[in-house]
Amino acid sequence: CHQFGHISELGVKAYRCNLCGKSFTLAGDLKTHKLFHSGVKPYSCELCGKSFTQAGTLKTHKLIHSGVKSYSCELCGKSFTQAGDLKRHQIIHSGFKPYSCDLCGKSFTQAGDLKRHQIIHSGFKPYSCDLCGKSFTLAQTLRTHQIIHSGFKPYSCEHCDKSWSQSGHSNKDEDGNIVYLSDF
Repeated sequence: CHQFGHISELGVKAYRCNLCGKSFTLAGDLKTHKLFHSGVKPYSCELCGKSFTQAGTLKTHKLIHSGVKSYSCELCGKSFTQAGDLKRHQIIHSGFKPYSCDLCGKSFTQAGDLKRHQIIHSGFKPYSCDLCGKSFTLAQTLRTHQIIHSGFKPYSCEHCDKSWSQSGHSNKDEDGNIVYLSDF
């Protein structure tokens, strides 16, 4: 039988990767797996150029470009293109935070959030402002900081004509002094 060369008997994982030791029932699955080790990504998205090792992963990726978000959170209504993204999101509503920082004890719902947090403890600040030289641990923090230099002040006081470039600074004056409601 032709298929005997492709499927091991009784579902035994007879096809073993000589690079990492992972085993597979199907010879084709081993062949696909080896693409991960080679770095070869033969399936490319014609819309953004991102490449993948498997055709199925490319197909799933293309949903991002379609705008179709078939998976919705029943609690908040936020929608996602992939079921896995919805599952990761739903952890937020559970309050379960399985990833905690060994240095300060702060907990997170996702491993990536913990990794970003741990950069703070390292003291490593790779993002620096070209205009003033101030450095930041996160790219987003640098982008938020750069609003200061733009002169754009979208946050304003409802009691007077003062405005600020960042929301957290609306209780401080230009010199960094805390402004209380009694000061108005």
